[in-house]
Amino acid sequence: MQDLPHLYTVNATATQEGYVAVKADDLSEIVTAPPAEFGGPGDKWSPESLLVASVADCFILTFRAVSRASKLEWTDITCTAEGKLERIERNTQFTEMTVKVKLIVPEGTDTAKAERLLQKSEDACLITNSLNASCHLEAEVEIA
Repeated sequence: MQDLPHLYTVNATATQEGYVAVKADDLSEIVTAPPAEFGGPGDKWSPESLLVASVADCFILTFRAVSRASKLEWTDITCTAEGKLERIERNTQFTEMTVKVKLIVPEGTDTAKAERLLQKSEDACLITNSLNASCHLEAEVEIA
């Protein structure tokens, strides 16, 4: 890992109508639009869906690092993040993020250790640590 601080720069471009193109150096462009809930087409990634996707993605990447450092063997992980958007005192904001995780581990794995590492991953996730919304983990560990 490089020393902190890290700087991430993303460019977004658009015209008065249509989609927004989001691009960062050396990364594929993403085309976004408002979600259906805000009158958009509902067929493109939106800022809201990208934020919630960042929570799920960051959780898995954090778990990979935590489980590797703790020498936990596992075969598959599925993470579903749900973000609750509400109006609070005239401001629209995410008020809650729920992270639902299903972890598949080999037979003979210490499931209590796996659950501790899932919780440690939630606690260490830089995306959820950067949000004002409360974040909750719902984890399930299953033997293959």
